[in-house]
Amino acid sequence: MRAVDVIMKKRDGGELSRDEIAAIVNGYVSGEVPEYQVSAWLMAVFFRGMSFRETADLTDLMLRSGSRMDLSGIAGPFVDKHSTGGVGDKVSLILAPIAAACGVRVPMMSGRALGHTGGTLDKLESIPGYTTRLDEARFREYIERDGFAMTGQTDAIVPADKRLYSLRDVTATVESVPLITASILSKKVAEGAEALVFDVKSGPGAFMKTVDDAERLASSLVRTGQAMGKRIVGVITDMTEPLGDKVGNFLEVEESIDCLEGRGPADLMEVTYRLAAWMLVAAGNDAAGNDAAGNDAAGNGAAGVAQDVEAATRLCEKAVASGKALELFMRNVRTQGGDVDRMMKMRGSFRSRHVRELRAPAAGYVRSIDAYKIGLAGVYLGVGRNKTSDPVAPDVGFVFERRKGAAVAKGDLVATVYGKDEASLDAAWPLVAEALSVGPEAPAASPLVIKEITAL
Repeated sequence: MRAVDVIMKKRDGGELSRDEIAAIVNGYVSGEVPEYQVSAWLMAVFFRGMSFRETADLTDLMLRSGSRMDLSGIAGPFVDKHSTGGVGDKVSLILAPIAAACGVRVPMMSGRALGHTGGTLDKLESIPGYTTRLDEARFREYIERDGFAMTGQTDAIVPADKRLYSLRDVTATVESVPLITASILSKKVAEGAEALVFDVKSGPGAFMKTVDDAERLASSLVRTGQAMGKRIVGVITDMTEPLGDKVGNFLEVEESIDCLEGRGPADLMEVTYRLAAWMLVAAGNDAAGNDAAGNDAAGNGAAGVAQDVEAATRLCEKAVASGKALELFMRNVRTQGGDVDRMMKMRGSFRSRHVRELRAPAAGYVRSIDAYKIGLAGVYLGVGRNKTSDPVAPDVGFVFERRKGAAVAKGDLVATVYGKDEASLDAAWPLVAEALSVGPEAPAASPLVIKEITAL
């Protein structure tokens, strides 16, 4: 079967058979199909889309392109969360220890920053000594001992996605619902999760710019994941503004610790608690038909499952208030090679010396801080990257002193901005200035959690 024939069929709007999709996916992994043909196929999929059956086949073929994590023998339930990417989105760092403190095992395979969105691995690796390169044996060991582990995608896990992910980013085919669905689900199923919670971002700072687009993606993830035998929740959340008060790799580690100490920003905690609560609900019963095992926030025994989101939220709040979630976070840092003492000494002081201040251009109210422009500016500063081989800087980013709705006088400090050098600040500054909107009237409040789609 010729790759060009498969490309032509999809280009002309045809529905591909499983064998035709396999010819592209397996051929690319083996090196038989060249990158330029795969690029053409990706663009055809981007414009023509895929049916549900095609998307399910693509997901399964990508999953089968490599090995899977074997978590057998470890008491579950295993639940993971995945975000479609945002600005200031450090939820995974906070959520994983919270869910683990409530009795859920969290096998978390994360990615790196690409484009204007941040990457969990880059944030974790800003902690001195922290390693995200775990083999299967250590991944199993850490999950069993600490309740969660954070790793990157290995060469053996879904190699088809690893190659396609990078190619999509440089061929302007990222925002394709079937391609996103297959990419996310193939990795998440491969890591061993029994249930999945998806945070599908919507707004200027997200890949899905509209609620309708986000809902299409969430529905695709839920439907495809359900077809693969998983319990699935899709939560659509707003990404109009940066999430939290800090954007940047180590800056977001700092804010994650703040959250686990019980003093995190309200917007960040609202999203985190909602997603963590759904993880507890999605955990359901384990394979033996028993409730999830594990200690509750007070250490009183089995609390891993809640019947509804409200009860689950209360468990999550207790996990933070008791200090159990923070304890597990610190334990994980040590387990994965991080220097906790050094991390805590760096807290509040690890900043680039190249710094500028964003001040209110007029009196009034902060009407908005555009997440997309902040994300793009962050790439110049060194927070993110344009291609996978680009380095990131751990000590750069934004610290916001004023957020949407805040009253300001002319000249009030809105944000402190750190860059890797003066040239990066020069390049980023037009975007930084454009991101801030100040007006005479306070903006209306808008919901952070927009819609929820479940298949439990």
